Amino acid sequence: MSERLDMLNLDEGKLLVKTARETIESYVKEKKIPTKKNVPETLKEKRGVFVTLTKNGELRGCIGHPLPGMPLIDALVDASISSATRDPRFPPVKPSELPEIEVEVSVLTKPEVVKVKHPKEYPKCIEVGKHGLIMERDGFAGLLLPQVPVEWEWNEEEFLSHTCMKAGLPPDAWLDERVCVSRFCAQIFKETGPRGDIEEEKQAKKK
Repeated sequence: MSERLDMLNLDEGKLLVKTARETIESYVKEKKIPTKKNVPETLKEKRGVFVTLTKNGELRGCIGHPLPGMPLIDALVDASISSATRDPRFPPVKPSELPEIEVEVSVLTKPEVVKVKHPKEYPKCIEVGKHGLIMERDGFAGLLLPQVPVEWEWNEEEFLSHTCMKAGLPPDAWLDERVCVSRFCAQIFKETGPRGDIEEEKQAKKK
């Protein structure tokens, strides 16, 4: 299975972020979903996507579709509404908050299972700043995007442990041979400020 991501150009990325912003504002204010017009064919391909909202530098919502189960533009609209109104960690975004919200869109590669002879090899198979992780065991699952360990300055083992905790598992669960670890890459587009310019975030690096 390949980690390759068919790269989107900046105009396509800007359209994704603008669509996410328009969807969130319309839904939060009026409970309406704006009509999608003139969507490029590249955004109709099935891809995974996450929408992340921040407010004053703090997470305000993050939900998405890890697997390429629906056209990217449709998955984006659903993730946009969910990140603003259905993230169980936060109350729904209020109209008064919209001028303070920053929008970020992560387009994902298809996750691939990391195969190792022993779980202790996992840290060597992931790269902080490049890979996102999915941890699964006994019906529990958790996902962290590639930008998260960079923001928190985690190493590979810390990244694995925090992904376990995101799944509701003990931090050392990645050493359990029953655990399935998958990795993916992401192309990230984000506002530089609330309702501001949109740029592509280059691959993050460990500090």
